[in-house]
Amino acid sequence: MGRHREIDVEKVLDAALSVFWRKGYEGTSYADLVEAAGVERPAFYSAFGNKEALFRKVLARYDELYLDYIPEALQLPTAREVAAHILRKAVEHNTRYPDRMGCLGINGAVAASDEAEPIRQMLAEFRAAGRERLRERFERAKAEGDLPRTAKPDALAAFVMTITQGIAVQAKAGMSRELLEEVAEQALDSWPAGRRSRSGKSPTQASG
Repeated sequence: MGRHREIDVEKVLDAALSVFWRKGYEGTSYADLVEAAGVERPAFYSAFGNKEALFRKVLARYDELYLDYIPEALQLPTAREVAAHILRKAVEHNTRYPDRMGCLGINGAVAASDEAEPIRQMLAEFRAAGRERLRERFERAKAEGDLPRTAKPDALAAFVMTITQGIAVQAKAGMSRELLEEVAEQALDSWPAGRRSRSGKSPTQASG
């Protein structure tokens, strides 16, 4: 008997990623995935198990390949630069691919049936983890005087995440990149300035 040919795991994950990104979790069938990957169904099942297990791998791949701008942003020197980088890159990311507009984390399962509840919960946790990283970064910014004493890091993190998620939804609905860029800039216009942001110095330098 002939042997099944080896599966290129990364190639298959990328093919599955594109399908999930375009059609969402529940809108994607195993037949869609097998066709996109170009492998036999038994080999596909053997390599990845069920659809939920595959989606978990796809989400990790998506985070690695497409969301690297978030850790980049967290290294920037001011909270406003962090927010600006995330919002501007979100516009670029969500409008870059005409065949899969929006974000996998939003398109995947904003609303889901009872059977897909684990996926909805997983994506909610995925987004919450991103918000927590932002909150921690904004807490540091507040301690450094980059944000005012009245700033609420948790609310600011939620604000940035809400705008980026809205950008993803509107991009999927067909809103133009130009208009979404204006939305991002409008959001940044309301960003609070701390002592360091206003003076261009750290609190220690300002008092010296």
